[in-house]
Amino acid sequence: MSRLPLLLTCVLLAACAHAPSRNPLAQWVPSPNVEPRRPVLIVLHATEQHSVGESLATLRTGNSGGPVSAHYLIGRDGARYQLVADDQRAWHAGPGRWGTITDVNSASIGIELDNDGESPFAPAQIDSLLVLLADLCTRLDIPRTQIVAHADFAPTRKRDPGFRFPWQRLADAGFGAWPRTPLVDPPAGFDPWIALRLLGYPLEQDDTPGRTATVRAFHRHFRGDEGAVLDAEDARILFALTRTP
Repeated sequence: MSRLPLLLTCVLLAACAHAPSRNPLAQWVPSPNVEPRRPVLIVLHATEQHSVGESLATLRTGNSGGPVSAHYLIGRDGARYQLVADDQRAWHAGPGRWGTITDVNSASIGIELDNDGESPFAPAQIDSLLVLLADLCTRLDIPRTQIVAHADFAPTRKRDPGFRFPWQRLADAGFGAWPRTPLVDPPAGFDPWIALRLLGYPLEQDDTPGRTATVRAFHRHFRGDEGAVLDAEDARILFALTRTP
């Protein structure tokens, strides 16, 4: 039997797999004025597992809480793995809100870092992350300030990448929001809660536990600790982050 029909069938199936989605209820009149959906945010995670192999399995299979995925995974040795195309929606963020972004999965690139949630991040891993961030921000036109922690927009559910993550090192390389020094006292009437909201942190008016979790997320990111009470240093940092240059 000739293999030609089988070959033609495989070619047609491959072509269909990459064809645009067409609604049979309407006549297809394609426009060239289109582009893939583009992310505007990069979310950093810690896997809180014990190996790249374990995390690759988790990110490619169904789990007790439902399927989860990320665009990239970076090992402790700096090896990079891509699991989802940049223009596709990965399931890494879950519910949460960052500023006006209410569906973070649809607007972001998710990067998982192989880390157990307690250990320092390996220098080779951060070196590799910086290379990837430079590529993504340049190629996808993502602002270099738009790099956040998973815990930043989901503070009541998540803590990753944790207080050990070296945000200062990213800032030194030009990535992420970071306060300019020297820090100064804010003017009278400065409201740190409004400043947190301006940065993007989710804050409900009468949700005391949620506000406590948000402050803790802010401390992990900008103070490198697990503090949950706003103080004068926080006010200085928030003023530096939100004031107009």
